[in-house]
Amino acid sequence: MRKRSGWGLLALAMMVGVFLAVPSSSAAQGGSLEVLVLWSGSELDAFNEVIANFEMKTGIDVTVNSVGRDLPSVLVSRVQAGNPPDLSALPNPGQMAEFARQGVLVELDKAIVADHPKAFVDLGSVDGKLYGIFLSADLKSLIWYNPKALRAIHPTIPLELLLPASWDQLVALSQHIADNGMTAWCIGLASGAASGWPGTDWIEDIMLRTAGPEVYDQWVNHDIPWTDARVKRAWELFGQIVRNPKYVLGGPQGALSTGFDVSPNGLFTDPPGCFFHRQATFIQSFILDANPGLVPGEDFNVILFPPIDIVHGNPLLGAGDLISVFKDSNEAR
Repeated sequence: MRKRSGWGLLALAMMVGVFLAVPSSSAAQGGSLEVLVLWSGSELDAFNEVIANFEMKTGIDVTVNSVGRDLPSVLVSRVQAGNPPDLSALPNPGQMAEFARQGVLVELDKAIVADHPKAFVDLGSVDGKLYGIFLSADLKSLIWYNPKALRAIHPTIPLELLLPASWDQLVALSQHIADNGMTAWCIGLASGAASGWPGTDWIEDIMLRTAGPEVYDQWVNHDIPWTDARVKRAWELFGQIVRNPKYVLGGPQGALSTGFDVSPNGLFTDPPGCFFHRQATFIQSFILDANPGLVPGEDFNVILFPPIDIVHGNPLLGAGDLISVFKDSNEAR
């Protein structure tokens, strides 16, 4: 499970400026660094632009190694072998906290993040000490859809009335699409050594809406077991969608074998392979890389993951990428 708190509304902030702010007059000159990252495509291109600026200002040669979503396991292996990178991106605060408590991360000066929102500073800290700096953040509680394809199901019904506003409506619409011989969902759970994390995101969104943020945090902190009835219910609700071969493109086995990065492409086939895809904001870069002619807002759009138990409202799930230092040096700092 990828540990995080229910802080999704803050996930609209972008913080790559921490690298752009390095003053050339006081930065170290020369030297080299290795940075391990998980990004690819346009995300990696954007990071490399930041690094190019950093190299120009400091004279430090930076090697960026992208290992994709396998990064958590690759990084654990390298730390255990005594060969960590100088710096590494981390896909969540949970793994950062684990490394910090193992004593393999370098404590950072909080002055670096003096202009960052307190929530991000707190999430990058362990026992009051700063170990991780957020580079980017994503809102996860989103359902992507193709407006043109969805509108074609009921041309006379306004799109805003067709879009589900509750879990029950979401399941009912999935059934309606199946009754008409089509498939509602594209789901991809494969991600190399990190396979399964898109499924945990579904469960987490459901837990927030059926048990509330406090119980969710208890679950993340292992204060309640996975056999807790509230956790079991979240799995069962997810099963209403993912285990139904009429709802998911390729059925349950297709969901297991399809990569998270290519799974939304079924939204844009003719005829559409599916009508909905649940994923975070970062999936837009994968959609546009695979379908460069699409126009956001016209060819694809999003709605929030709908509420389930109204008493809990509609809390949002967030995630963020941090950068941490594994080898202390003037260049790394």
